[in-house]
Amino acid sequence: MDKISIIVPCYNEEKALPGFYRAVSGAVKDIDGAECEFIFVDDGSRDHTPDILDSLSLKDDRCRSITFSRNFGKEAAMYAGLQNASGDYCVFMDADLQHPPELLKEMYHVVKTGGYDCCAGLREDRTGEGRLRSFLSRAFYKVVKHICNLDMGDGKGDFRMMNRAMADSVLELKEYNRYMKGIFSFVGFDTKWIPFHNVERAAGETKWSFGSLFRYAVDGILSFSSAPATMAGTTGALLILAAALTAVFTVILKGGLNGIPMLVCLILLLNGIQMFFISILGQYVSKDYMESKKRPIYIVKKKRGFTELSHEH
Repeated sequence: MDKISIIVPCYNEEKALPGFYRAVSGAVKDIDGAECEFIFVDDGSRDHTPDILDSLSLKDDRCRSITFSRNFGKEAAMYAGLQNASGDYCVFMDADLQHPPELLKEMYHVVKTGGYDCCAGLREDRTGEGRLRSFLSRAFYKVVKHICNLDMGDGKGDFRMMNRAMADSVLELKEYNRYMKGIFSFVGFDTKWIPFHNVERAAGETKWSFGSLFRYAVDGILSFSSAPATMAGTTGALLILAAALTAVFTVILKGGLNGIPMLVCLILLLNGIQMFFISILGQYVSKDYMESKKRPIYIVKKKRGFTELSHEH
């Protein structure tokens, strides 16, 4: 019988977890020919999430949990869950029930018999999100599509089921600065997309502020594209050309380099742009610095429900 590993990153999800467990447990009962295991990864929660995960492990021997020593981020939690998954198929789900459990059965049959390595959910709308956040998200994915040359369109998220071959390929990418959407696209494999409508969280509040979303977007671009660095050089060359042309026209039209206020503004503008692109280059250097340290992607404080691990940490 096949085994499906359901990997659930958790951060302060005490209100959502009971409903998630009931809904997904009911959905997997309809999947013939497969059993499941739950791998909950507590990413340093500050509420009662660890206590709830402990109770689930005692209540249901299919439930396993990993507790981090602190908050390492959702990407690290997904990687930890995948490392400790023993299933023939692995699926990532959020605990807030915005990923519909009723799609699990269809996903399994697509990957099992449909000739695909992965089946993923394609979010068709952004119900429950603010207009500004939706606009910024769509704009980000348009930028990514043009500069990263990877299949990371709007609505193509983490909700997906993959076979063991794809899961092992994802585990081969061990970089510290992780961006899972880019990694999924990078490893390739045949993926079928199943559309679904977004819904509001079942309980609790989103953990993604505008600041964290911005940092996540920057990490995604810098992890899979050198275009910003190239853009910095190109912009620098254009600015030099613009400065030279400005000087030439000023001499021709006014007979000399006059207009000190204009010159001061121009210098300030150019210095500001210069510092901006130095910051971009600094981001690349800092990421390379963090990779060179070879620090662990996450640190485990406690595990519950595991007897034998398929992948060593």
